[in-house]
Amino acid sequence: MKVNFTETVLRDANQSLIATRMPFSDFEEILETLDKAGYYSLECWGGATFDSCLRYLNEDPWERLRKIKAKVKNTKLQMLLRGQNILGYKHYPDDVVRKFVAHAVQNGMDIFRIFDALNDFRNIAVAVDETLKQGAHAQGCICYTTSPIHNLEKYAAMGKELEALGVNSICIKDMAGIMGPQEAYDLIKALKSTVKVPVFLHTHSTTGLGPITYAKAVEAGCDGIDTAISSFSGGTSQPSTETMNYAFKQMGYSTDLDEKVLKKINDYFKPLKTRYLDSGLMDPFVLGTETDALIYQVPGGMLSNLISQLKSQNAMDKLDAVLEETPKVRKDLGYPPLVTPMSQIVGVQATSNVLAGERYKNISNEVKSYLRGEYGKAPGEVNGDLIKKVLGDTLPMTTRFADTLEPAFEKIKIQLGSLARSDEDVLSYIAFPQIAEKFFKDREDRESQIVAYTIVKK
Repeated sequence: MKVNFTETVLRDANQSLIATRMPFSDFEEILETLDKAGYYSLECWGGATFDSCLRYLNEDPWERLRKIKAKVKNTKLQMLLRGQNILGYKHYPDDVVRKFVAHAVQNGMDIFRIFDALNDFRNIAVAVDETLKQGAHAQGCICYTTSPIHNLEKYAAMGKELEALGVNSICIKDMAGIMGPQEAYDLIKALKSTVKVPVFLHTHSTTGLGPITYAKAVEAGCDGIDTAISSFSGGTSQPSTETMNYAFKQMGYSTDLDEKVLKKINDYFKPLKTRYLDSGLMDPFVLGTETDALIYQVPGGMLSNLISQLKSQNAMDKLDAVLEETPKVRKDLGYPPLVTPMSQIVGVQATSNVLAGERYKNISNEVKSYLRGEYGKAPGEVNGDLIKKVLGDTLPMTTRFADTLEPAFEKIKIQLGSLARSDEDVLSYIAFPQIAEKFFKDREDRESQIVAYTIVKK
């Protein structure tokens, strides 16, 4: 049996360890070598890369994708797409979702890993449909969590639902690294006996369980895993590519990976890691093992958000109370998986409850939207008193929120006029209006300076 490897150093490892601050120039030289390693895919786009390119790196994310594609000729490129949220934190109209997927394919994307934070698959159906129409690979996600309402039967039913949407493969997304080896074995077995499409597993090393979990998952028939080249592995990133490759080959599996090429890749990234550590961009804290996530179900990224929130209010002494309140808020909201944006929504509300000294004295706008049904269907039963407090006698919506949204792409394209040079620019603006607008204006200024410099030189 073969184990497929997806390399995450260009996206999730980069996002998990250095908040997606790796510029294209830092990895351009190694792209052709990455292409020769024998990976199933390179995860290189989506997630927070889009926002970070525009906001911090002064890069056009579309241009980055085209440049990667120009150098990576043999290995499939992969991205993470938040379904109806695309790359943001709110739902967008269907025409925008379709336009985004179509342009991502045109610019070089091959595999779309598509998820919804609530596992409400109505919110990924349009993205899956457009991916298939564009001839690309649609990988549907099951966001993994543990709670009194989540069990094997429920996850197996989700697998069937995804297969009915027409996905080419399924990924179990364990964003907090909380899946234990036995849970992985049982879940993969349940899915492999339920669906015919390949099943992949994504986890993080946050709690230290990752490598053992992967070993048991593959034993149960898992078709592929996500790993990071060793210098960018561990901690809140993924388990090491070389380690897992070594282990699986010793266990009698084939992987298609070339160890000599993997060494070249790691030798390239080692000095980059040192540079990021020296500059403070990589905090040694994220490289550690954080077992508290097993108790509180709080992913690494969410934990750092909670800490910064409390620090900004001089309330770090309240961290333990916030961590204890988080699972209670999650229960009140019907046990949503703690993945973006639900991790932020639950964390902010838990912090607010503790700092106010009274539960739900202040209710965030996001929690109100969630209770109205704007994020989708809650996985479990929501606290009735909380619904009453926010909605009164109004009932939450049961339809898909995107059905209430008017088409937006053409309208915004006209509105932007010459500021947007392409459909890609329009999509960047729709996703991050203020950041994209600043990026477009800065781009014009840079080009004007280059023209002025050229004229002076002549």
